[in-house]
Amino acid sequence: MKDRFASLCVKKLDLPEHNSPQQLPLVLSSSFAFETIEQGIDIFTGKDEGFVYSRYGNPTIEAVTRRLEALEGFDLPLELQGYMTSSGMAAIHLVLISLLKPGDQVLTQANLYGGTTELLIKVLGEQDIIPVFTDLGNLEQVEAELQNNKRIRALYMETPTNPTLTCLDIEGLTRLAADKGIKTIVDNTFSTPYLQQPFRYGVDFVIHSTTKYLNGHGTGIAGVVIGRDTPFMKERFWPVLKLTGATCNPFDAWLVGNGIRTLPLRMERHNTNAMALAKALSDHDQVERVNYPGLEDHSSHALASRQMTGFGGMLSFQVRGGQSEALQVMNRLKLASLAPTLGDVDTLVLHPATSSHLKVAADIREAQGITEGLIRVSVGLEGTDDLVQDFVQALG
Repeated sequence: MKDRFASLCVKKLDLPEHNSPQQLPLVLSSSFAFETIEQGIDIFTGKDEGFVYSRYGNPTIEAVTRRLEALEGFDLPLELQGYMTSSGMAAIHLVLISLLKPGDQVLTQANLYGGTTELLIKVLGEQDIIPVFTDLGNLEQVEAELQNNKRIRALYMETPTNPTLTCLDIEGLTRLAADKGIKTIVDNTFSTPYLQQPFRYGVDFVIHSTTKYLNGHGTGIAGVVIGRDTPFMKERFWPVLKLTGATCNPFDAWLVGNGIRTLPLRMERHNTNAMALAKALSDHDQVERVNYPGLEDHSSHALASRQMTGFGGMLSFQVRGGQSEALQVMNRLKLASLAPTLGDVDTLVLHPATSSHLKVAADIREAQGITEGLIRVSVGLEGTDDLVQDFVQALG
């Protein structure tokens, strides 16, 4: 009797097959059973579709990935293929090592997120995949680099940039790269597909740290790579993802799926609050400069107005008095949290020179406007007046 009782306890539970649940189910299974060994063989050999092991694929992850593909390709006549990854950094790393081999070079900008710069120099550079830094805002300079350096096989861009919010001409850069057979990659984390669709301008790959706005609540870490070359994604990218084990887990994918259901509402509020705060900061005597493309005097305002449908929830500003005063301002804030991330519902502030860009050489930081007095703000969904007043009081 106890043997049969034990067997009953261990036996796999079967889900009732009735009408579907209203919310996406969270499938927390490391592996998937086959009805027959023949079915397993057909799935392993690709003759039939199905799930094998959650590192290879999982129903929850796949459902969220299909939605992310649909958002980036919204209203575009494209067939896209995406894969979720364990983080945004994993997404960047995987797309580059899938595309490039030792001896190849990647053209990019100096004003990148600090972690991306470190990845390019310390990890890919040691594998003889060399980053070439240039001003991607200067199309003539980019064209000259591509013309004179035949080892460049990819162009990686971040727009708007982190943390100075400079925007790049996606269409112009993609056209120059495509003429040379060079693949283009855009980090669309800051904008999300609600505000900017890089595929509309011909890029080959879009990546996200879905940890940020797509999740939107600071509850998980994940990333995604979406490509327009579906054979490449399936035959080259996916094996690299599978074999390195940098896949997303079902719970983090589920959190992203939950977050994107409110993405339009959140992004509208982020936009509204960021614009109000940017205007208030630009009028304050203690502020030397505000970086927000929604301001008419921002160098990227015209470009952002053309290729984005809103200016986003990120801004940065430079306070008078350098690092000492910047840190004091941050400590005097009451509504905002001091946290090294972005895209959450609450306002988050960060000091790039001592955190996100700490490992970037000081001269490079300064040249890109990442000064000791610069504060980055991920503007949240608080009451607009409350938010503005908090920064005004912190500035004194």
